[in-house]
Amino acid sequence: MNLDVLLVKAINASVKGGISVMDIYGSDFKVESKKDDSPLTLADKNCNDVICSYLKNTGIPILSEEGIDIAFKDRQKWEYYWLVDPLDGTKEFVSRNGEFTVNIALIHFDKPVMGVVYVPVKEVMYFALEGLGSYMVRIKSIINDLEYLILNSTKLPINYNRKNYVVVGSRSHMSIETNQFIDEKIIENSNLEIISVGSSLKICMVAEGKADCYPRYAPTMEWDIAAGHAIAKMAGFSVQKYGTKKELVYNKKTLLNPWFLVH
Repeated sequence: MNLDVLLVKAINASVKGGISVMDIYGSDFKVESKKDDSPLTLADKNCNDVICSYLKNTGIPILSEEGIDIAFKDRQKWEYYWLVDPLDGTKEFVSRNGEFTVNIALIHFDKPVMGVVYVPVKEVMYFALEGLGSYMVRIKSIINDLEYLILNSTKLPINYNRKNYVVVGSRSHMSIETNQFIDEKIIENSNLEIISVGSSLKICMVAEGKADCYPRYAPTMEWDIAAGHAIAKMAGFSVQKYGTKKELVYNKKTLLNPWFLVH
């Protein structure tokens, strides 16, 4: 399996998906509600269609937030599969604050080995591949040459020479446990700063070097974090189950993640 070729496909799928998202972002779009009352827009659906059209000819199964009705008895046989969130941060999309992303991960058995997170509003992409590392680049059109893209990308993490300790958290999901974690960090760090951001941008901020940790002591689904997990991991950071040193795993019977800490 040529992972470099698959990475190019994932990068192009996310760029084209991001363009379809921006087409809707600039329109007077309608907002529906899913079963859990979370928002859903035409951007989610259109982006999912674009991504699937790019990835379906890889012969690798696709598990997407917009197509989750695949039985575990079928999923558990997969060696590789794509894990896709076509629009992570729909609430941010609806509020038009720009903090939403297109997420594509490649999972090998239960671990992420590739991740692409695209920020359509800024035309910024984070991408990572096992053995290659994590990178950040400005991109607005599809590519054919991965080597050229890497030469024009910035390897992560970046040394910003910060003096402060930054905890990044969810704009929408702050829990009691998260606040307790922050209180403990305040005792340890007099120069602590808390930044609230939407979507998988939080994990990417740690991978980039703009933040030191991201405690997520609230519910997430596998597709929400898999791409960001890959980017953080390949940049040298950990995504660990709450209260343990165990790395998060994927393709579980239930697609709900345990609480976790990125650091």
